[in-house]
Amino acid sequence: MSAHHDLAAHAAGHGHHDQHDHGHHGDDGHDHGSVKSYTIGFLLSVILTAIPFWLVMGNVFESSSTTAMAILALGAVQIVVHMVYFLHMNSRSEGGWTMLAFLFTLVLLVITLAGSIWVMYHLNHNMMPGMTADSPHQIHDMP
Repeated sequence: MSAHHDLAAHAAGHGHHDQHDHGHHGDDGHDHGSVKSYTIGFLLSVILTAIPFWLVMGNVFESSSTTAMAILALGAVQIVVHMVYFLHMNSRSEGGWTMLAFLFTLVLLVITLAGSIWVMYHLNHNMMPGMTADSPHQIHDMP
């Protein structure tokens, strides 16, 4: 007997068929959202995009740093909206592992960004000691 014939006989003996049971196709434990959920997410995304545009074009705040902080805050809110309404991330999906993976990624991102900003600030401060806000033209006096 050949190996192929043995496998075919073994499969036939155990009632194994090439077609599997597809009765529970959509029930995989994930929340795939609804039209209402996607519509709410889309509307929130449009609003959270229009507000920063209005802040910049309308010159709402006197200080550009205040405008930048408001835009960053609205960007963070928009990230959360996208994760909840489009990526369906919550504490129940995948047994909480997707949220744990997101939190780990967020910690790495914060460490990387904060470290990069810290390094750039200190390099700028230590590499150009003669350049201060009080005397920006001192560089011309250097040999």
